[in-house]
Amino acid sequence: MSIPFIDLKTQYRQIEKQIKQNIDNVLEHGAYVMGPEIGEIEARLSNYAGVSFGVSCASGTDALMMSLMALGVGPGDAVFTTPFTFVATAEVVSLLGATPVFVDIDPVTFNIDADDLRRKIRYVRENRKDLKARGVIAVDIFGQPADYEAIEPLAHNAGLWLIVDAAQSFGATYKGKSVCALGDIACTSFFPAKPLGCYGDGGMVFVHNEDLRKLLVSIRVHGMGEDRYENDRLGITGRMDSIQAAVLLAKFEIFPKEIEMRQVVADRYAALLADVDGVTAPSVPEGNTSVWAQYCVLARDNAHRTELMGRLAEASVPSGIYYPKPLHLQKAFEYLKYAPGDFPVSEDVASRIFALPMHPYLTTEDQESIVKVLKG
Repeated sequence: MSIPFIDLKTQYRQIEKQIKQNIDNVLEHGAYVMGPEIGEIEARLSNYAGVSFGVSCASGTDALMMSLMALGVGPGDAVFTTPFTFVATAEVVSLLGATPVFVDIDPVTFNIDADDLRRKIRYVRENRKDLKARGVIAVDIFGQPADYEAIEPLAHNAGLWLIVDAAQSFGATYKGKSVCALGDIACTSFFPAKPLGCYGDGGMVFVHNEDLRKLLVSIRVHGMGEDRYENDRLGITGRMDSIQAAVLLAKFEIFPKEIEMRQVVADRYAALLADVDGVTAPSVPEGNTSVWAQYCVLARDNAHRTELMGRLAEASVPSGIYYPKPLHLQKAFEYLKYAPGDFPVSEDVASRIFALPMHPYLTTEDQESIVKVLKG
């Protein structure tokens, strides 16, 4: 069988004419950087997310970096986040000289655990006089929201800001509200594999006030002032290309429908997997919606995962592991001096989790075939 892990070709066939037209428009006007498509995609996506402003940028990593720079994060600052995420979340903290303080995850949603966050904030304040607790980066892993009803007041009552890392969850909702409207700042990624992805790298920062928007716009282009050759602060080269914005404008036309289709696929997986021994399907708390950036299941243990992924490979069904090694065990973060066992839930999930093919165009027949292989 031949089942794509993510099917961008079928998606392209739905919008091929509009994609080509939008790209041709960029080639015609020649404004390849910060062309008119940039303002249009910022306006459309911020309106969709229910946020006052969107500031586009070159990647989801740049979105996080720009946000931390706008908040003045630097050496001596502690930023709380999860070790069960892509490296970029904590990487940007370290690159600015601040210290990532990891917090374990909920065993069901795999998102940051509010109770452990409370413990870690208290620990830093009572025991790490070298650090100042500054903020929280909550990650919406695999497309579903973190528990913001618990996390947001916890952060704000402690005098901390909250960044929503929505790199995988743009379009998801938490208790009826867009995830990108939550927190003080929200960041997303438009990497091609994301639910809304471009044909290269791209990202966006969502904010509620004009002052923060102006600061992000400055940081995005080398800290520019009123003139591009005035530099009011240090910044980065963080602009989105006009062609990527053009692609996003075409893809956004079908994005709401694709979210509905993803939910159908996820529901079908849940039903089919219900009687697969030793496999736990993901679940989303009532009142929330996921955009199902990945469909990750848990095996009984590490050996069971190896067996199941081996069966899938033999049947030419692609699968993957998000994420095989939590950040606190990565060589890049050795200097933080964490050890195995420090984050038991993250380590347990990392040893058992694996992802099945997931995209809006996955057919019933293909899903039935995938689950049949898992049953053995």
